[in-house]
Amino acid sequence: MIPTFRERPIFASLFTILAVALILFVGILSLKSYAEWKEVGHEPSGRDTITLDGEGKVSGEPDLAQVDIGLFTEGEDVPSAQDLNTQKVNAIIRALKELSIAEADIQTSSYSITPRYQYEEGKQTVIGYAVSQNVSVKVRVLANVGTVLQKVGQLGANQVNGVSFTIDDPSALKQEARKLALKDAEDKAEELADALGVNIVRVVTFSEGGGSYPQPYPYAARELSAMSDGAFIPEIEPGSLDVTSNVSVTFEIR
Repeated sequence: MIPTFRERPIFASLFTILAVALILFVGILSLKSYAEWKEVGHEPSGRDTITLDGEGKVSGEPDLAQVDIGLFTEGEDVPSAQDLNTQKVNAIIRALKELSIAEADIQTSSYSITPRYQYEEGKQTVIGYAVSQNVSVKVRVLANVGTVLQKVGQLGANQVNGVSFTIDDPSALKQEARKLALKDAEDKAEELADALGVNIVRVVTFSEGGGSYPQPYPYAARELSAMSDGAFIPEIEPGSLDVTSNVSVTFEIR
C-alpha cells in the first residue's frame, strides 16, 4: 500500500520545494526569452563613447644626409666600359673615405650593363655598351655635403640622383609629437563634452597612424656638371623637418 502525503510529511515537503523550484526555473527562462525577443533588431546597449582625432607636430633639424651618386660610362665593348667606370668609381670611393665618411656609410645601390643600339633600315645593331654604377652615401656632417658633391664631380661622377635629409633617431621627437596629438584629442573631447552637457570618464581605446618626413627638393644631376671644375662648392641647405603624429582616441562619457 502506497503511503499518503499526510502519512509522510517529509516527502510532501520535498515535493513542494521541488515544484516551487521548477516553477521559478521555468519563470526565469520565460523572462530571459522575452527579454531576448525584445532586443531582436536592436543594437546591444553599451557604454556611451565619443571618438576624436588629434594631431601633433614638432620640427627638428636634420642630422643625416643621403646622397645617391652615379657614374655612367660608354664604351665599344663591355671590358673597356667596365674598366673605365670601375677606375672612376673606385677613385670616388677612396675620396669619400678621405673625407671621413665611414665605410659602413658607403653602399653600392645599383650596377648595370646595357647594350647600345643603332637602328638603320629596320635593322638593330649593337654599337657599344653602357655601364652604370650608383653609390649611396650617408653624410653625417651636413656641412660637408657640398664638399662631397664638388669632389665626386671632379672625379668624374655624372649623376646625382638625389640629396635627401633625415633625422637619424627621431624617437624623441616622435614621442613629443604623440603627446601633442593626445593633448589635441583631449582638448577636442572636453570641448565637445561641454557642448553636450556630459563628463569625460576615461580613455577607452587609442590608436596612432603614421607620421611624415618631408624631403627637400633633390639636387639634380644636371647641376653637377656646372661645378665639376671645382671652382665653387655648392651650398646645400638642409632646412628643417616636421615630425608628425596622428592619433584617434575613444573616450567614455557619462
